[in-house]
Amino acid sequence: MLDLFEKGVGFANTWLSYALVILLAIAGVWFTLRLKGVQIRLIGEQFRSIKEKPMNGKGMSSFQALMVSTASRVGTGNIIGVSLALFVGGFGAVFWMWVMAIIGAASAFVESTLAQIFKKRGKNGCYGGPAYYIEATLHCRPLAIAFSVILILTYGFGFNMLASYNLQKTFSSYSFYNKLTVGEFPWAALLIGLVVAILVGYCLFGGGRRIAQVTGVMVPVMGAIYILVALVIVILNIGALPSVFGKIFSNAFDFKAIFGGFSGSCIMYGIKRGVFSNEAGVGSAPNASASAEVAHPVKQGLVQVLSVFLDTLLVCSATAFMCMCSGVDPASVADETAYVQASLSATLGDFGPIFLTVAMILFAFTTLLGNLYYVEQCLAHICKGTPSKSVRYTSYVISCLVIVLGAVLSSSLLWGIADVTMAGMALINIPVILFLGRYAFRALKDYEKQRKEGKDPVFYAQSIDLPYDTDYWK
Repeated sequence: MLDLFEKGVGFANTWLSYALVILLAIAGVWFTLRLKGVQIRLIGEQFRSIKEKPMNGKGMSSFQALMVSTASRVGTGNIIGVSLALFVGGFGAVFWMWVMAIIGAASAFVESTLAQIFKKRGKNGCYGGPAYYIEATLHCRPLAIAFSVILILTYGFGFNMLASYNLQKTFSSYSFYNKLTVGEFPWAALLIGLVVAILVGYCLFGGGRRIAQVTGVMVPVMGAIYILVALVIVILNIGALPSVFGKIFSNAFDFKAIFGGFSGSCIMYGIKRGVFSNEAGVGSAPNASASAEVAHPVKQGLVQVLSVFLDTLLVCSATAFMCMCSGVDPASVADETAYVQASLSATLGDFGPIFLTVAMILFAFTTLLGNLYYVEQCLAHICKGTPSKSVRYTSYVISCLVIVLGAVLSSSLLWGIADVTMAGMALINIPVILFLGRYAFRALKDYEKQRKEGKDPVFYAQSIDLPYDTDYWK
């Protein structure tokens, strides 16, 4: 039965991948052209917008919203996902990862700006996301609920199961892992999954706020250390850098290899693994963006552009160059996890796998919690308000069980589930933001007009002739 399910997921993944790549490319190029390259042109404004404080001194700041979305973005996909892209798609996948991040950042700007425009007012601040701007503009609650359900499947199941699997797999280089694996059943993976599920459950049920706070501080620090270690590895292997760049660009445009098997090509893997990591256009980050108290929606749109760049152009590139400069041939190892482990060991020796394990523990843990924040937001939308205690607790229990399950399933099945559910989100969100994009365009024009006048931009709905009623901006 499981084999049949895996084949079905693989079939759906192949065809949905084509639709996903086409949609993301069209949206990214269109928004980039229509916004005149806002993601590059206003990079200074992106850093300025991070400093935005809540207007009333309460609520979530722009920076805090950035951290929530980044906690979900920067995770196991930045390490194992990039390694997988190199392992299967080749070095050329890195180029297409960069391309998708640059053009996809324009989609991230639009969706987050729209989330701000149509955000709702709640007892504890503002909230919103794609489900809310779908319902507010298209007046189609079934479609909005469909998006919420798919997001729950994506983040509560697909992404969290995969994060659990990737985390436990990094322990495979330790002797205890193989000693605990008796027969074909991965007992070590089950044990690690149980420990992770218990820690996540402790946080979810309210007892682990301190853990969440500590990891919230440690992950940015760990991210900085991770990039620094990657830089050290590149410097130690500086002689390999010209060859690495040569392979990136030559493989990226090896059209015979690309079109000979597109579903497994560097383009497909570069785009899919890049999108899995930065989530630009998928419709997840707007749920965090809508929670920020800012004076102008464009400010949070610009912040999310920066988040995409930090995720892909910085952290993903760190993993890519760390692996490529190590001299380890992907064909010489068993899988993507072994590839990144071998790459670190080649330069750092025994410290390499230990460093990878620590990084994965921190990244995976905050990713799991960040993903479940999105799940709670969508549960609130479906329930038309804060879910009852019974609903929340049931979702917490299911979330913990899913983490255990993910630890013992196969890599191919989990990547397939994550890709299929992510594609489902994008197939709803991208057409909607293409339709509503004109309001983000007008908001940007209003923002730039005020900036030229030397003002700190403040937004009013009538400034862009918004034909919809909103809770804010009046």
